[in-house]
Amino acid sequence: MHLHGTRQVLLDAPHARLHQLARLDERLIAHLDGLAIAGEAGLRASDATLVAPFGGGELFVATVLALQARDTARLERLFALAEAVSDTAPALVSAFGWVSSQHLRGVTKGLLDSPSPLRRAIGLQACAAHQVDPGPALTAACDETDTALRAMAWRASGELGRVDLLPAALRALTDPDDAVRFEAARAAARLGDRDAAPATLRGLALAAGPHRVGALTTSLLVTAPGDVHGLLKALPADPVGERLRVRGAGWSGDPFYVPWLLKQAATPTLARVAGEALSLITGADLAALDLEGAAPAGPASGPNDDPADDDVSLDEDESLPWPDTERLTAWWQVNATRFAAGTRHFVGQALSPAQATAVLSTGMQRQRVLAADHLMMLQSGSRRFNTAAPSHRQQRLLATAQ
Repeated sequence: MHLHGTRQVLLDAPHARLHQLARLDERLIAHLDGLAIAGEAGLRASDATLVAPFGGGELFVATVLALQARDTARLERLFALAEAVSDTAPALVSAFGWVSSQHLRGVTKGLLDSPSPLRRAIGLQACAAHQVDPGPALTAACDETDTALRAMAWRASGELGRVDLLPAALRALTDPDDAVRFEAARAAARLGDRDAAPATLRGLALAAGPHRVGALTTSLLVTAPGDVHGLLKALPADPVGERLRVRGAGWSGDPFYVPWLLKQAATPTLARVAGEALSLITGADLAALDLEGAAPAGPASGPNDDPADDDVSLDEDESLPWPDTERLTAWWQVNATRFAAGTRHFVGQALSPAQATAVLSTGMQRQRVLAADHLMMLQSGSRRFNTAAPSHRQQRLLATAQ
């Protein structure tokens, strides 16, 4: 069960590559196969874990087994659990994305035809995960009264490259719900709009809220290099805003910001995220190039051994290397002439479909997520590469793209 949780962390990790995800996936497959081979005994063992409080890993395993066994009664119970226990639906979605499409025949259609908004939303997510267009069911969901379903419909529309829905997505930019407005704006940007959608995303990026990071990322991917500075400067001058400004410089891909990022790398609270931004532009792997330094002295962030400290949250930069600013600055002085300011770069090369595809094959997982977004922006109407799919499926798709 814990392997699923580990996998969810790796999917957005700044240090994991596809081959490392593949090693974890092999272990997860082995455990799932063992339960499946055990037949009814394996199903009972999985069911026994679904006792409150249970987590997403337990629900993921149970759903995968039910789908592979085509056990509709068990699957119905799992949906009822997800509807009753908050925050467990993502595990169901993960299971639908994990199994092969042959195990979803007939199941996904039933979800799309369901009166339950949650089930319809999961059906749409399953289609997007397998890059299958749900057709009229998606169009209808974009106008639903349920806000969560409506937001998911716009997310799927963008990921599936439904250019025919671009006019409706632009109309949805005035939706009263922030989540719907964000997903519609991101979809419109992915579908080719470079005017109203980026403006909406900029507004969301400058306001506090759960969609701030996603809105800023997408906005910067479609903002002309000459307009990036104004957006970054408009971010608030507080710790959150400063951190977003550093990350945003990396997302912009403009080598113009490298000297400024080198200065930020000397500030302990920003050092590691500045190093990541530098790598995102220049492709410099701090560990591989021996540009990694020691952690500065001072209180450790994240969980500690103090029983009186209730903060158990992980350090957001835990897996990022500490840059050695002197060596990194020296590296830049040698390599700066390879990078033209004002030209968008991505992991060491000028951005192009070929470079984005190469990063999907060899980059860190967080870079790969951006690569999938870049490909959509460069090729409007294409379907988004699913960087959360089982690694063997991703490797097969990448082999055909070479």
